[in-house]
Amino acid sequence: MEHAVKGPVFDCRMCGQCVLHSTGMTCPMTCPKTLRNGPCGGVREDGRCEVDPSMRCVWLRAFERSRRLPWRGHFTDLRPPVDNRLAGSSSWINLLTGRDRRTPPGWQP
Repeated sequence: MEHAVKGPVFDCRMCGQCVLHSTGMTCPMTCPKTLRNGPCGGVREDGRCEVDPSMRCVWLRAFERSRRLPWRGHFTDLRPPVDNRLAGSSSWINLLTGRDRRTPPGWQP
């Protein structure tokens, strides 16, 4: 059900650790480099992605969109690394169980 809703609306990649609320309702997993905390530095002058010039940088879109949201202050939050073991699982269930907030050993914000 989650993928049926978030897939077409947000291009959700079902990472299991949804951060749409803090990225301007833009899925950072659509970045070719799957960067979750900001752009790579290779953004072209016209705002296009260095890896896939046919697409606009995911993080530029996220920044522009986040400015219009009431919770825009979350855009600069540091997000933990992706736990690839959660890929394909429901981020809604992972949020309720706290599974999405477990970080790898040694990671400290």
